[in-house]
Parts: sequence; structure tokens; C-alpha cells
Amino acid sequence: MEDGAPRLCNLGALINTALQRGDKGQRNHRNRFNGFPLARPDVGLYSSPMSLHSYSRVWLHLVWSTLERRPFFRGAAAAKVSEDLYRYAEEKRIYMKINYVNPEHVHALVDLPTGLAIEEMMQLFKGASSRRINESNLLPGKFGWGRGYGVFSVSHSGMGEVAKYIAQQEEHHRKRDFSEELKILVERYGLKWLDDKTAKAVL
Repeated sequence: MEDGAPRLCNLGALINTALQRGDKGQRNHRNRFNGFPLARPDVGLYSSPMSLHSYSRVWLHLVWSTLERRPFFRGAAAAKVSEDLYRYAEEKRIYMKINYVNPEHVHALVDLPTGLAIEEMMQLFKGASSRRINESNLLPGKFGWGRGYGVFSVSHSGMGEVAKYIAQQEEHHRKRDFSEELKILVERYGLKWLDDKTAKAVL
């Protein structure tokens, strides 16, 4: 991807797990690196819990950063936060297809349940993870996420490409920093980009 942001093309699902099928008590299959789900092309598609004869698929690309975009997460700390995010999602029956914890920001791809608002979901991920980080003394000093976040809709046909983009975060950030990446995403969705000083204060 030449401009560093996900294009919405149909590459198909990267993974299909028991959790995607709606099986209870099943956890995502993950490899050892940053909690990423493993590819399972042999398993069928999942269904979200909802009332009979109701259908919903709302893929969202989530992005949020640390306070003042400080680079806190590397190695074991990043892997722990990634694992906790999967756990919070599973507890609230939010399907999280993938996440990636960068030193100063996080990407995740989720299917939003019908009974949950975006704001509630973001409060869950940011609030629960920051409490856990502080209670476990994962990092020295008091930790906090930045105030804002980015939430971008993703078509079902483009879901696989966005998941691939998130999985390749390390490679993408060899070419551009988080500010450049976020600006591309914001403008691609027809939103007004705040200057970097203002954006850092809220995201």
C-alpha cells in the first residue's frame, strides 16, 4: 500500500475461529507475537449474538494513543496489553479480529455488537486497560491514554485488507510516523484534520 493506509479491497477473511462462529467459551487462537490471531481458513464464518431474524455486521477500525503520544509499549508490555484487549472484548462479546499495540498507539479491528455504542466500547477498552496497566505496575509511574480516539467504518469486503494493514504495523511505521498515518486515515474518510499540536491534545 503506497500511501500507508488500508485500501478497501476484497482479500477475504484472514482468520476464521470458533469464536467467530459464536461458540461459547472459546478463545481466539493466537500466536506468541503481540497476541495476534492465527490464520484458520478451514473454519466457518462466525455469527454475532442477536435476536432471531436480525442480522448485523459493523466492522470498525479503532485507533487510539497514549497520553501525549509517549512511547510506553515494547516487547512484553505491548504483548500484555494486546492480550488484555482481546480478553476485555471477549468478556463483552465484542468480536476483535486483530489488534496491534505500537509503542505510542493501538490499532484494532472489531465487529460492533448491536447493543453497544461506540463510546461505551471505547471507554471499555481504554478504561479497563489503563486500570490494569496501573494496578499491575506494568509500567513505571502512572499511565493514561489520550482523551480522544479514531473510529473508521470498514466494508465487509475490505475487512481482510484492513486486518492485514494492522498486522503489518511495524513495517508501515518504518516509512511514516503515527501523525502521518492518522492524518491519512482522517482525510480519507472526509474528516477535517486538526493540526498536529491540537491533535496530540485529544488523541
